[in-house]
Amino acid sequence: MFAWVVGLGALLLFQVQLVLGRQLLPWFGGASAVWTTCLLFFQAALLAGYAWAHFLADRLSARRQRAAHLALVGAALALLLWRAFAWPSPITPGEWAKPESPDAPIAAILALLGSAIGLPFVVLAATSPLLQAWFARLRPGQSPFWLFALSNAGSLVGLVVYPLVVEPRISVRAQGWLWSAAFAVYAAGVARCAVAATPSAREAQRPSPVAVGGRSKSLGMTGLWLALAFFPSVMLGAVTSHLTQEVAAVPFLWMLPLALYLLSFILSFGWPDAGRSAWRVALAVAAGLSALGLHGEPLMKVPVRVALWCAVLLVYAMAGHGD
Repeated sequence: MFAWVVGLGALLLFQVQLVLGRQLLPWFGGASAVWTTCLLFFQAALLAGYAWAHFLADRLSARRQRAAHLALVGAALALLLWRAFAWPSPITPGEWAKPESPDAPIAAILALLGSAIGLPFVVLAATSPLLQAWFARLRPGQSPFWLFALSNAGSLVGLVVYPLVVEPRISVRAQGWLWSAAFAVYAAGVARCAVAATPSAREAQRPSPVAVGGRSKSLGMTGLWLALAFFPSVMLGAVTSHLTQEVAAVPFLWMLPLALYLLSFILSFGWPDAGRSAWRVALAVAAGLSALGLHGEPLMKVPVRVALWCAVLLVYAMAGHGD
């Protein structure tokens, strides 16, 4: 139950970004500021979902967690149901929402995204961390981190399937309806997981914190975790920007770095102890290759340049996420 709910939630989380991006980008133009604004919104909503999951797992009893999260899920379903009668699909606004002028698009894009998908997106974003906490409570002694690997596998499937299968064959309106139907199935799965993970009245009301590697969450360790997550994310942005702006303007080239970034999560959390020391050594090599690439890149052919920066990104991501 937990596995397919986490996987479906991650797939929906990723695909809705592509569905709405497919609709909104032609309205506002294909400038980099438009796509950057979309990314800003989705990253902020993702962080809000993580914050919600952290608040529930850290501050509320198991029964209150269930009640609060299912209330949020119900509100998202109610919003989609209302939109089903008012919009072409529950997540895609009609032509009436198209701006009269593409000038100053940032505020309009944020407002459209917030009204179209804000609440359901936050619900989906909370899925992986919250269900990991519930799984740890339901199965003490078993690591929940394989669910995080599965979550990123679902995201990777969503990333690859959309441009190759969904977008060429299905209209944006039909995509919105299919996504909304899948969200209803996902919501039913979340409800079942919430009920299964809620202890009986005789058990403790507050969940014990999940120990990670047996270490206490000291300030220094938390800072290290943030840094280890920060640098692969920076590398993803840098490599994507460099490849798409300086190396080759090839359609879907941006997918390759993102796919490698998601793959690093799958490998690191699916097999936590596999080759960790080797990736640390490779990190030093990748740093050297980065310096070499920055100076010698004009002499390289495009495939070699793409392979170089993708390899550097994968090594940075594996080293950071593995540790």
